Amino acid sequence: MGSPVRLTASVFGVVQGVGFRDYVRTKGRRLGLVGSATNRVDGGVDVVAEGPPEACDALLELLVTGHTPGRTDRVEHMIGPVVGGLAGFVRR
Repeated sequence: MGSPVRLTASVFGVVQGVGFRDYVRTKGRRLGLVGSATNRVDGGVDVVAEGPPEACDALLELLVTGHTPGRTDRVEHMIGPVVGGLAGFVRR
C-alpha cells in the first residue's frame, strides 16, 4: 500500500435526491476512507476522500463508471497529497 492520498471529485448528472451521497458515504466507509459527500448548488455533488491510493481509486472507479444511484454524466477529479482534518465519512 502506498502513502495516503486525497481524492477530490465533482460529480455531475442526476445525483441529488436519489441516495447518491448516502451511497458514496457507505462505500467510502467500507473502503476505509475518511471524507464527505456534499451537494453543490448546481445540482452536482462534491466528494472528498482521504486514505490509501487503492481505496481512493476504487471509489473514483465507482463514481466514473456510474455504478451509483441516479445518473452520472461527468466526473472532474484530482488526486493529491493528504490535507487532513477529516473524521469518518459524512454526508452534507
